Amino acid sequence: MTTSASPLFPNPRKRHLDASPLPRHFHGPQSQTRLSQRHRRRFFLPLPPKARSFASDMGNHMSSAFGWPSDDGRGLLCCWIGKARGLTVAMDVEAGTGLHLVDRRRVTDSRKTTLKEEAVKPPQWKKRRPFYKEALEAAATHYDPRLEAIGIEIRLQKEKLAYIPKSDKAAKEDMSELFKPLTAEEENDVHDCLYSRGSSSKVLVLHEPSNIEVSKEKFQCLRRGCWLNDEVINLYLELLKEREKREPNRFLKCHFFNTFFYKKLACGKNGYDYKSVKRWTSQRKLGYELIECDKIFVPVHKDVHWCLAIINVKENFFQYLDSLGGMDHNVPKVLARYISEEVKDKSNRVINTSLWHEELVDIPLQRNGWDCGMFMLKYIDFHSRGLPLSFSQEHMEYFRKRTAKEILRLRAD
Repeated sequence: MTTSASPLFPNPRKRHLDASPLPRHFHGPQSQTRLSQRHRRRFFLPLPPKARSFASDMGNHMSSAFGWPSDDGRGLLCCWIGKARGLTVAMDVEAGTGLHLVDRRRVTDSRKTTLKEEAVKPPQWKKRRPFYKEALEAAATHYDPRLEAIGIEIRLQKEKLAYIPKSDKAAKEDMSELFKPLTAEEENDVHDCLYSRGSSSKVLVLHEPSNIEVSKEKFQCLRRGCWLNDEVINLYLELLKEREKREPNRFLKCHFFNTFFYKKLACGKNGYDYKSVKRWTSQRKLGYELIECDKIFVPVHKDVHWCLAIINVKENFFQYLDSLGGMDHNVPKVLARYISEEVKDKSNRVINTSLWHEELVDIPLQRNGWDCGMFMLKYIDFHSRGLPLSFSQEHMEYFRKRTAKEILRLRAD
């Protein structure tokens, strides 16, 4: 049965949408009005026949549509980009460099743009003054007592460093004298006194100025493996005093206390006792005052071990030399108190030893249990020459023979 068309159903084969209003979010084709379609047709101009080809020049077509000359579409691109970003498109057709976007307020030529970009490049790195020099100049404008104290300490260290090369030079010059081998005759004399048979009570040496005598038994402490005794040490110190008087320009002005001084000073009935040693250094006995000396040597006996303390009067510091590497801070304290009272008593002068310091230095050390006395004597010998301690354990056997030779002849070289 064929149904005729009626006004209510103009096209019965088409399905009509519901007459209810469409939701706002629906943007289908039927929501677009004819007016909008008419605007779209007005904007997109009809294409020429050649534009229907895939290889058509769309840029020239668009330019000609707006009445612009054919320029591959760059004019239209310039217009769009310039309006969107406020820029001007500079084209260099001759150079073939393409498009350049530049600020229209500055330049419109790509060659000028290149020069401008080079001009705004960051400057090359330049060498500047070291920061520490600027800091020093800034600190110089503000007074700081700590800087002054550091400057004084630096000057003192420079003076010490300036003194070291002189000592090294002197050591090289005197090295042959310090380690000069014994002659065959001297070797025989030393061997006879140390190892020959005979009465042990026989006096081999008598030093009349100090009234010190050394018997054969006492002399044999210079054998290898034996401890030095007071007689040999004190006699050798007397020979060092005479050596200085004999050649004052070659050796430092020193005072050599004997092995009994420190025990008398520090170990009295009430401990420290200056009065017990007050007369040991009178002007009549010495012919000089201790404050006039460069160095003062004080042997210190620790039961079965010999050490050395030095009062450096010229440079105002103390040293404690122990060939076993030990340290006794009480010894410099005792000597600081002594030198203050000694100078006050003999010269009526006041010195503040609290400003003096203890100097810790590297020294050659013994590697056995019997050479401490010989190390102490060589500490004194080298320091009295103003030389560094350039010897070691391997030289001790030679020094024992040399000391024996010098004692037998009552002359220290």
